[in-house]
Amino acid sequence: MKQKTSPGQKIICLNRKASFNYFFHELLEAGIALKGSEVKSLREGKASIADSYAVDKNGEIFLINSHIPLYKQSSYNNHDPKDDRKLLLKRKEINKLIGRMNQDGLTLVPTKLYFLKGKAKVQIAVAKGKKLYDKRQVKKKRDWNREQRRVLSNSKK
Repeated sequence: MKQKTSPGQKIICLNRKASFNYFFHELLEAGIALKGSEVKSLREGKASIADSYAVDKNGEIFLINSHIPLYKQSSYNNHDPKDDRKLLLKRKEINKLIGRMNQDGLTLVPTKLYFLKGKAKVQIAVAKGKKLYDKRQVKKKRDWNREQRRVLSNSKK
């Protein structure tokens, strides 16, 4: 599936596993507070948000378990690759997200990490985890659609 990108957007990494493991209710865009060596490492295009998630700490939202590798040219000023990173959201959005996480049992999952007009952004999904039977249903539907396309393409030839 092709992702739509706006003209000033450079995608760094995607979390493809997230759409298989979660139902998305809402997508949000948040800034991310980074150090200089983290930004330079991201500009090289090396990062991973595959197993990461966002949590509430003292009324702020933090991205946990995201991996931004060390920047080689930065010597003593380097960062911790698995450090928690603060997400930059407005207070109203933070309160809304914390309320949904506590009441509805939803989680915050990053789906995309990208640069937009020179600023690092994270697309966050307010999501609910899928059960095993939901995952099997998605897999069956995907296989069925693939088989339909194969049959249609063979019949056109």
